Amino acid sequence: MKGIKGRLALLNFIEFAVWGSYLVSIGIYLHNVGLGAQTFWFYTIQGIVSLFMPALIGIIADKWVPAQKMLSLCHILAGVFMILAGWHCAYAGNDVTFGTIFTFYTLSVAFFMPTIGLCNSVAFNALNKAGLDTVTQFPKIRVWGTIGFICAELFVNFTNFQLSYKQLFTSGIISIIMAIYALTMPACPVDHSKSTSLSDSLGLNAFKLFKRKTMAIFFIFSMFLGVCLQITNSYGTMFIDSFKHIAEYAETWGANNATALTAISQASEALCILAIPFCLKKFGIKGVMLMAMFAWVLRFGFFGIGNTGSGLIFLILSCIVYGVAFDFFNVAGGLFVDLQTDTKLRSSAQGLFMIMTNGIGASVGTLLAGTLVVNKYVDMSATASAIENLSGWQHSWFIFAAYALIISILFFFIFKAPKDSVHHVTAAEIAEESGDNPGGDINSNVE
Repeated sequence: MKGIKGRLALLNFIEFAVWGSYLVSIGIYLHNVGLGAQTFWFYTIQGIVSLFMPALIGIIADKWVPAQKMLSLCHILAGVFMILAGWHCAYAGNDVTFGTIFTFYTLSVAFFMPTIGLCNSVAFNALNKAGLDTVTQFPKIRVWGTIGFICAELFVNFTNFQLSYKQLFTSGIISIIMAIYALTMPACPVDHSKSTSLSDSLGLNAFKLFKRKTMAIFFIFSMFLGVCLQITNSYGTMFIDSFKHIAEYAETWGANNATALTAISQASEALCILAIPFCLKKFGIKGVMLMAMFAWVLRFGFFGIGNTGSGLIFLILSCIVYGVAFDFFNVAGGLFVDLQTDTKLRSSAQGLFMIMTNGIGASVGTLLAGTLVVNKYVDMSATASAIENLSGWQHSWFIFAAYALIISILFFFIFKAPKDSVHHVTAAEIAEESGDNPGGDINSNVE
């Protein structure tokens, strides 16, 4: 296990570089080829596939195929389909067919989304084998994923790949590299024990975590907060890029480097990840989640009052608070789930967390944000007035901020602060206890 922390850091770097190559910039490209009004579908589909793919792949990794091998296979498929999407765009020019690019893109993200949970499982397994504490060591490793995301963002920005299909090729190639590197990771265990029930044989016992009141509330609010996850990724760079069509802001740096500007968000993530162990110990899971929720309020609110001229500071502040909004939710939530489940349920439980957040939450959130808010207030047509659209963008950001504020207030009053530090819940415990037993609640303050 020599040098395992460095190896895991590189694993996370490559993993998130795959995502960073297109996640925040594809909206600009889609708008350039006349598909701006369909942008929300490209983010909604990430949530839809996350409803079942992470759990399905997680079950396979728990029961039959070691997680590091499953991680490799998923990246091979994700990379190939993303390259095919780029291939279509390269030959189509400005006549990109929505059905074709969307089909290849969907197949790619269907296999990519499970890799986030698998990457966590591989890392937790390796750290446990090395006798290292996951709460203190994982954030230091996960921060390299954020650095990888930033490097990919800056690469596509300064090569101007953010404006073209080349960002898709970039992602696909990095995914293939990840597939090869994943096979060098320490072997993860699989549970070959004979199942006593259908749900056990399918690895569905992780869903019985909902029988625990504390975990049920945690997952439900994770879903509500997950609504916010992809909104700024969907429309953030498109919004910032729109300022270059307004004479007052046309020559500003931010308007012409939207992807690089949003990279500040990931730089903030890198710092916030390192603060997670301290914050979990000091404030507990409830305190950390509340910080994330209120940070989303500020994330959207600052976008609503910002611009690339005199209001640039507000866009920068929005990017800074994003680190708290995203990482205090995703990374701390993943650690919390890991601390509450034993190794036999680890991949399944991480898959369940992905379903609630990047699945139900993100898909519903992006779909509603696109159809009921952005497309209502912002005209995506080629002849639209950028100045008139600015008011529409502002209305949209303030609506999202109000939603995040409501969720924050409800979470404060409904979620009860857990008490015990660590409780590895086994499948047997989950099966035996129901939500009607107050003494059976999972209580963890990660103190």
